[in-house]
Amino acid sequence: MADSAAPDAAPDVASTAQAEFRLGLTAGISAYLLWGFLPLYYTLTDGVPAYMVVAHRIIWSVLSVGLFLVIVRRMGEVKAILKSRKPLTLLFLSAALISVNWLVFIWAIEVGRVLEVSFGYFINPLVNIVIGLVLLGEKLTRAQTIAAGLTVVAIASQGILLGSLPWVSLVLAFSFAAYGYVRKMTPVGATPGLFIETLLMTPFSLGFMIWLASHGGTVLPTGDPGLLVALLGTGIVTALPLILFATSARRLPLSLVGFLQYIAPSIQFLLAISYWGEPLSTVKLASFVLIWISLAIVSVDAIRRRERRPARA
Repeated sequence: MADSAAPDAAPDVASTAQAEFRLGLTAGISAYLLWGFLPLYYTLTDGVPAYMVVAHRIIWSVLSVGLFLVIVRRMGEVKAILKSRKPLTLLFLSAALISVNWLVFIWAIEVGRVLEVSFGYFINPLVNIVIGLVLLGEKLTRAQTIAAGLTVVAIASQGILLGSLPWVSLVLAFSFAAYGYVRKMTPVGATPGLFIETLLMTPFSLGFMIWLASHGGTVLPTGDPGLLVALLGTGIVTALPLILFATSARRLPLSLVGFLQYIAPSIQFLLAISYWGEPLSTVKLASFVLIWISLAIVSVDAIRRRERRPARA
């Protein structure tokens, strides 16, 4: 009886694995599509200073993510984290880093510097390599060394030939890479972590809003329902892609997730040119090409090293 049941079990396992893979792939692509088109969403908050948008984003994110955690019954994880001092300290640091990232991201969109946003997220994986070298003592492969060198040339060329470094790109890349490093050191799930990060920043956001209101500033644009809804929606557009990403990361190989991450900056690059009409000078195009070559080198190197591992075993 047991032997006859075994063949039926194998297809069930295979079909379940395929279903999980499809779910992960759909969730991953959806997450990066949402992140890619996120600059368009923040055109809805045009006219509101970036620091005010970030304050709203923090408050509505903590409510949105908190509601999700209640629905899926994961608030117990949050309570356990809040009782431990070390994770809280690290999450406070990561919260500060992501707040800086959000502020520069939204400000860059408001002033029409979306190409720099795209460039920043393209170089982010390469900055991660540098962080691995400096902070984790990882050794660079030959391909990674070449890619890092090309990245330096790409950034320096903008500084020398255009007269200024792409500081928006650098702040976005390094703040997000540092954020990723701190979160890697923190044994906390993505969604509970985001909830606690925004929870830790909420007193600062509320304090700022109270101070602004006491000095005659506008905190909630009640006279503009569309703008008010857009500000309230910042919590959802923050939480939803992260939840989708977490769903994807648990079901897909890390190498595939690594390829999917290029969807967002690619969309932002196209939006910068087609929607915002930003000029793409020869120098900027050349720097993008250098980064794309660097990413191709690193990606091919990663694939080859993964393929060699089973053979050695």
